[in-house]
Amino acid sequence: MDKNPRLTAVSILNRVVKGAFAAPLLDETLSGNYPLEKQDRALLTNLVYGVLRWQGFLDFVIAMIYFGDAARLPPGIKNILRVALFQLFFTERIPPFAIVNEAVKTAKLLFPGRQGLVNAVLRNFIRQKDQLVFPNEQYDPIRHLAVVHSHPQWLVERFATIFNVTEARAICTANNEIPPLTIRINSLKSSRVEAAEALLAAGASVTPAGLSPDGLHLTDLPCPLRELAGYKTGIFYIQDEASQLISRLVSPSPGDIVLDLCAGAGGKTTHLAELMGNCGSIFAVDIKQERIAELGKTAKRLGIEIIRGYVADARAILPEPIPRLFDRILVDAPCSGLGTLRRNPEIKWRLKREDISALTTTQLTMLLNAADYLKVDGKLIYATCSLLPDENEDVVNEFLRLRKDFQLCRPNPAIPAQLIDQRGFFRTSTWRDNTDSFFGAILTHS
Repeated sequence: MDKNPRLTAVSILNRVVKGAFAAPLLDETLSGNYPLEKQDRALLTNLVYGVLRWQGFLDFVIAMIYFGDAARLPPGIKNILRVALFQLFFTERIPPFAIVNEAVKTAKLLFPGRQGLVNAVLRNFIRQKDQLVFPNEQYDPIRHLAVVHSHPQWLVERFATIFNVTEARAICTANNEIPPLTIRINSLKSSRVEAAEALLAAGASVTPAGLSPDGLHLTDLPCPLRELAGYKTGIFYIQDEASQLISRLVSPSPGDIVLDLCAGAGGKTTHLAELMGNCGSIFAVDIKQERIAELGKTAKRLGIEIIRGYVADARAILPEPIPRLFDRILVDAPCSGLGTLRRNPEIKWRLKREDISALTTTQLTMLLNAADYLKVDGKLIYATCSLLPDENEDVVNEFLRLRKDFQLCRPNPAIPAQLIDQRGFFRTSTWRDNTDSFFGAILTHS
């Protein structure tokens, strides 16, 4: 791949348009095999995530300055324009003529013959930028929020209905911010204090996480995170602070038998094992073989031996030899992911209003299936990274209506009290807590 960060950003964005996610593409690109200076690596990351966060705003501008039907522009051309416009709006140190020239060079390489179009559109923007008109906040606050804060209008409408317009603005603003780089310390290999000292000695700036006792926030890394010795030796795992708290919500004990019904690549699964002191059994289920394989690699790196991975559909009867008597069951359900938009901004452009009902049906089916595998007096934990009631309390309420032998249980006192509402639901909020937005509920079987 070319070493030019702007060309590379466009190439990554073109793959995102086809359904890939930006984070793994950037991880792959910024591995040790891709020799970019630290400044260019930061620029590449900023361009990719910046364009994805501000895509709606940038497309609104393109529609105003393009002399044809912007909807018919090829996605690759549109990504070149987005990258250039993002720099013109949100960066100060790069002269406009240099931004335009780089965009023209990129178009010439990727779309020979279309560089004139790119040049004309961008120069048209430079001429007209002071005359651009955006939706009026007073007369149409929802449309204004959707455009100026770069979110799909249907989603802004949902936020405003669930909360209010002021809160919706706070949510959208927070979603467009750069999230902190947070890691979870592996208690099987180090304490948080020891790990912080080692990271400081390596040249990183370190701050203890305020909500998770296992978390550290990092800045000013001397090298890519995965190239630090502590990562390779399993001292830490990259994980948002709110996500870390879900395993604390499960609160397993050493020797427990635990079922993680939607394990994914194993962030919460491995944390559960650490909380159990690597003593007991965890049955990790996911529908995709590659995720279970990745979980196996992660567990090995972290020094965990109690996890057994299974490929299975969490909506159906699980295969033998998975037992039916678990002390703890975690259903970290597949969801909209709307609580992670700072980290995965492409989600807001892919998700459709009609997708939510299908997700809630799957969530309820998984939760009902999980209930049959729990011991009497065991705990069933339901979690999502969404802030929509449809996926959260509505699913739990329907479950309780159908399974009257279950009841809500308040989290243990180790969970910060400000994250628990009156009913006992766990919630974190991007715009209040500077974490991903997570929901959790503890259900007990009596």
